[in-house]
Amino acid sequence: MTTLYDVAAIGNAIVDVIAPASDQFLDDQGLVKGSMMLIDDARAIGLYDAMPPAEEMSGGSAGNTIAGVASLGGRGAFIGKVAKDPLGDVYAHDMQAIGAVFSGERLVGGAATGRSLINVTPDGERTMCTYLGAAAELGPADVDPAVIEAAKIVYLEGYLFDPLEARRAFAKATGLARASSRLIALSLSDSFVVERHRQALLGFIDAEVDIVFANETEITALFQVADFDAAVKAVRGRAKLAAITRGAMGSTIVSGDDIHHIDAFPAEKVVDTTGAGDQYAAGFLFALAQGRSLVHCGRLGSLAATEVIAHYGPRPQVSLRDLALSHGL
Repeated sequence: MTTLYDVAAIGNAIVDVIAPASDQFLDDQGLVKGSMMLIDDARAIGLYDAMPPAEEMSGGSAGNTIAGVASLGGRGAFIGKVAKDPLGDVYAHDMQAIGAVFSGERLVGGAATGRSLINVTPDGERTMCTYLGAAAELGPADVDPAVIEAAKIVYLEGYLFDPLEARRAFAKATGLARASSRLIALSLSDSFVVERHRQALLGFIDAEVDIVFANETEITALFQVADFDAAVKAVRGRAKLAAITRGAMGSTIVSGDDIHHIDAFPAEKVVDTTGAGDQYAAGFLFALAQGRSLVHCGRLGSLAATEVIAHYGPRPQVSLRDLALSHGL
């Protein structure tokens, strides 16, 4: 099978609605700072009405990663579910405009296109309330074999462990990827996802996953340990390769007995941490698809993450390819 894509990702197709917020606003709305909460349509409407003026842009974790791959000059494809409605039109257009392939049947006569209401406090922390809408209807029929078989790396968004049909889509995708000798990567996405699906995630990692992406909170939650070093020891025995982000402390890459600590790039300012993990994955996966060393992968991931936290929104606002070249990457 001809390789057409560096990365093909499967995830929630979500439009992000991002606004500044105070800690008091979070308390008033009953929101847990730093969390991701699934909400219904009525709650989404009520919270949206309470939020100050916001920026709206195409998002979703895996979609953001594909946007980063494209910004680096890579070839990406995204499989997600949107409705046949105005927001769905916007989402599909945005993915195509960045040079990525958007794959997935449009939902007609059902739920609206999903949206994530993101409140960002002055410290840059984001609190997300997500109405999945049409995104939750993604299933095996949306997984195009031609897309999966043509990708060097297949990247799966952990948020999709919530809907059963999406897990079936994962099963189809991993079967196709294995048959085509493609790498399979999984993002843990959120510690609350890990708490809900710990055993299923561990089983999936053992059986199917080559590369695990997580932050420090997610990886310690997965193995139910309080110490980061204990989590590193645990993941070493379960995953072939793990990339663990630690905010300002950089990242740690675990590959068998080899452990690489990657420094974070200095950030002049932290405006919004939304998308930092997504862009780290973009840089890492793009470099890995090019056959670069694990240290190079981590450094490119760190650089992409530093760019995205300097502004509102989860996708790059400058060419990551040019930024990487300016840093010798």
